[in-house]
Amino acid sequence: MTPLEYEYLRKLLKERSGLDLSADKQYLVESRLIPLARKAGLIGIGELVQKVKSGSDPLTIDVIEAMTTNETFFFRDKIPFDHLRQTVIPELMQARAGRRALRIWCAASSTGQEPYSIAMLLKEFSAQLSGWRVEIVATDLSLGVLEKARAGIFSQFEVQRGLPIQLLVKHFRQIGELWQLNADIRAMVQHRQLNLMQDFSHLGTFDVIFCRNVLIYFDQDTKIGVFNRLAKSLEADGVLALGAAESVVGMTDAFKPYPERRGLYRPNPAHGARPALKMVAAAG
Repeated sequence: MTPLEYEYLRKLLKERSGLDLSADKQYLVESRLIPLARKAGLIGIGELVQKVKSGSDPLTIDVIEAMTTNETFFFRDKIPFDHLRQTVIPELMQARAGRRALRIWCAASSTGQEPYSIAMLLKEFSAQLSGWRVEIVATDLSLGVLEKARAGIFSQFEVQRGLPIQLLVKHFRQIGELWQLNADIRAMVQHRQLNLMQDFSHLGTFDVIFCRNVLIYFDQDTKIGVFNRLAKSLEADGVLALGAAESVVGMTDAFKPYPERRGLYRPNPAHGARPALKMVAAAG
């Protein structure tokens, strides 16, 4: 791959997906795209770039998906899910008792382990949430990973990473060497294609947004833009969860850290966020 071809791909990926590759990541691009070129019957990356430049949209999408497919696993980093179970969901149930509805968004949801982890967690509250409308919206740029996520089928390796054995037994059934999530858990999650670089206001507002381990690949200006738009999509008393290596500190004043809850953030009222919902006591 020539320096010009690499620069072209860097620019394409930045514009289309937000992925900000440094000048020394040529090896990564080659490792992901050489197999793609072979699969497409092309001689190498040079021919792949020419095909993309000529306006091959399907190939362009394949290039972006090959470069933006990131690792995920059930209950990743554990702490945000503990916070959700112990603090966030109980507080929101009290605050939303009047409208009896909860909306949660998993941005960059990949093959579904994160939204399904949240769905399994919410099942623990099924008695308290009886009669509530609970929505989990999972979005990703890649149609391929969304298709896998919808099927809810995982390998032995995937279910062994982060998933407690009791939840595997409770919520999955074995199909040969694979495991499929039960239909009731799959039905709790809506999967939609979405590019975080574009406007997402049509999704509406949410009580909780998980946007974890994706912004680390963006440059600072792109991160700030996404943070500011996320703030508009979150209720004033809602919660944003970021990855372990991510923070809003020094980046934007749209959010402030959630006290004593590492990785969680709340909208900053001083930033002109949405008016808070009034606290409503549970009936009966």
